[in-house]
Amino acid sequence: RVEAFRDAASAMEQEKEILLEMIHNIQNSQDMRHISEGEREELNLTANRLMGRTLTVEVSVETIRNAQQQESLQHATKMIDEIVNKLLDDLEDAKIRLMSLYGACTSDVPAGPIDQKFQSVVIGCAIEDQKKIKRRLETLLRNLENSEKSITLLEHQKSSVRQSCNSKQD
Repeated sequence: RVEAFRDAASAMEQEKEILLEMIHNIQNSQDMRHISEGEREELNLTANRLMGRTLTVEVSVETIRNAQQQESLQHATKMIDEIVNKLLDDLEDAKIRLMSLYGACTSDVPAGPIDQKFQSVVIGCAIEDQKKIKRRLETLLRNLENSEKSITLLEHQKSSVRQSCNSKQD
């Protein structure tokens, strides 16, 4: 029963993360630009209210770690944080580096290179921490993918506007 209780709490933690990501994606979706100002304001108010309500839920499953596992977790977190902090400087490089970290966490054959140093650090973490690290990397990569799609759409819209402006001038 204790393990079932811990599993249920972990599932709730993951569900909270998923809900927050969904709300965030709705707030930043391209579809928000295509609705009226009033509808957009109403959706943003609702999204902010839901985000606030979701953030009031605290679910925490503590992982028992030895000193080496604690040190490995801190090191792995630091490595990920360093890449995240450099995201805005070089988006493409950050994405490649995050993919190599993710490749180090998966048992599948990754599409790209594997960061061997990160892999050895993650192996030193507790199993629950390994799963959380992998989920964090999945979320970061998914968010990057969504950001790239938004940027591509915006660039396409800008070029369409330029073309229509140029054809009007002719």
